[in-house]
Amino acid sequence: MLREARVGRLATADAGGRPLVVPVCYAFDGERCYSAVDAKPKRTRRLRRLDNVEANPHVSLVVDEYGEDWGRLAWVIVEGRAVVLREGEDFGRAIDLLTTKYPQYRTMGLDRRSGALIAITPDRLLAWRAA
Repeated sequence: MLREARVGRLATADAGGRPLVVPVCYAFDGERCYSAVDAKPKRTRRLRRLDNVEANPHVSLVVDEYGEDWGRLAWVIVEGRAVVLREGEDFGRAIDLLTTKYPQYRTMGLDRRSGALIAITPDRLLAWRAA
């Protein structure tokens, strides 16, 4: 489910504990989850989620399946530590993972050499499925 789901919700908190939850596209390589700051319209490129990760690396990523048939509900929670990547080998590999999973990123032009993405190393995985 963590590899295949299309969207998750990333929870971060600033140094004072003020929370922020945002929907994100992400890719999981078996060791880390990656989410890019993409070119969709935003008021600023200096996003709160990036500031929060730099001030407080503890994050959670929730991926879930919801439907009116509650016998099919499921979720995975990744609790971990995040870093902001702006360049390097891991950055380029993460961009490749994201553009492979999301064709929209190919036309959006995620740059392998610059930008920002969040890399999450799981400390704990929690999962639940109704059936």
